[in-house]
Amino acid sequence: METVERHVVLIAPDVHWNTGNIGRTCIGADAFLHLIKPLGFSLESREVKRAGLDYWHKVRLSVWDDFSDFLFNMKPETNEMALFSKNGIQSFWELQAPKRLFLVFGSETNGIPGKIIDRYPNCTYYIPIKKDIRCLNLSTSVGIALFESLRKMNPPHEWLQDS
Repeated sequence: METVERHVVLIAPDVHWNTGNIGRTCIGADAFLHLIKPLGFSLESREVKRAGLDYWHKVRLSVWDDFSDFLFNMKPETNEMALFSKNGIQSFWELQAPKRLFLVFGSETNGIPGKIIDRYPNCTYYIPIKKDIRCLNLSTSVGIALFESLRKMNPPHEWLQDS
C-alpha cells in the first residue's frame, strides 16, 4: 500500500471535548493533529484527556503559534489543502485525495479566518446538510472529512477493523 499522510488542522479551537474527540479520531485514522493558537483551553485540561480517553498520549500532535508558523514548517502545497467551511465552494464529495492532505477547520465560534480562505479560494469545501440546522459539530465534521479522504485512497479493510 502506498504511504498516505493525513493532517487535521484546527485553527483556534474553542471547545476542549471536540479537540479530545478529534485527537482520538486522528489516532484511529493514523492522522496527525495540528493545533493553531490561540487555544480556548489548556491541553493539560482533564476534559481534553477524558474526551480522548486514555489515548491522548498517542496523538501525533503539533501546536503552532499561528498559521504562518504552521505553513513555514509543514510547507503544504496548494493542492494538499482542503479548507472546510459552511461557505465552501465545493461539496466534500468533490474532495481530491492526494497522498498528503491537510484538512483545515476553523474554531467552533468563528470558523476559518477570511485571510486564510482568501489565500486558498479554490480549496474550500462544505459538507451538505439540511437547512434545519446551522452546522455540524466540529468533531463530527472532522470525522466525516477525514474518513472520506481515506476512503478515496481505498485503505485495506484490515487497517480499519478492530484488532
